[in-house]
Amino acid sequence: MTTQERTFVMLKPGVLQRRIVGDVLSRFERKGLKIVALRILRMDKAMVEAHYAEHKGRDFYDKLVEYTLSGPVIAMVIEGEEAVGVTRRLAGPTDFHESQPGTIRGDFAARTRLNIVHASDSAASAAREIALFFKAEDMCEWEDNNAQWF
Repeated sequence: MTTQERTFVMLKPGVLQRRIVGDVLSRFERKGLKIVALRILRMDKAMVEAHYAEHKGRDFYDKLVEYTLSGPVIAMVIEGEEAVGVTRRLAGPTDFHESQPGTIRGDFAARTRLNIVHASDSAASAAREIALFFKAEDMCEWEDNNAQWF
């Protein structure tokens, strides 16, 4: 049985810098996922550190914080059947050497530590991350009247 879920996705500064926002967003939409909240922002250091708190102390942490602060990001909430797992599969493995063609990282990533997309790794992480970036009233509920599900 499948379940409707919401998950958090962040397109990192490299997506905007390389002007591939539309290419990346279309991957989620073509998969049938719905974008229910979306914003572009420059994160401050405290927000980046809160978002990546579980990585503090790791060898890549400082570079990750620095990269995320280097430009604006696009934060979004995506909804759909098993959205957490589906978005993770669309993103591909964090190590771009392991990411297959057809995944976002496999097609667009240039360096592992300068990864272009973050996708929540669990429902609990998604809930925490969504709350960091959005308020309940930021969610836009809508029906996809054009979808044909067979």
